[in-house]
Amino acid sequence: MKTLIDCHKACKVKVLKLNAKTDLKQRLISFGIMKEATIEVLQYAPAKSTIEIKVGKMKIALRAQEAALIEVEKI
Repeated sequence: MKTLIDCHKACKVKVLKLNAKTDLKQRLISFGIMKEATIEVLQYAPAKSTIEIKVGKMKIALRAQEAALIEVEKI
């Protein structure tokens, strides 16, 4: 199982599953992060504590703990 936090910079992935609890899951879905969505990893913070991603035309910053809950596969 590969999660979003395991991906390298400039990697494009497809979301397979969200393992988040209800509140966080709803927040992610409102950003467009849902099953079958395509995500591009743009950048990591120096300590890899946050990750900047692109979903559609929107750029989003996620905490490492949140990104670890998103199962993905490389495309």
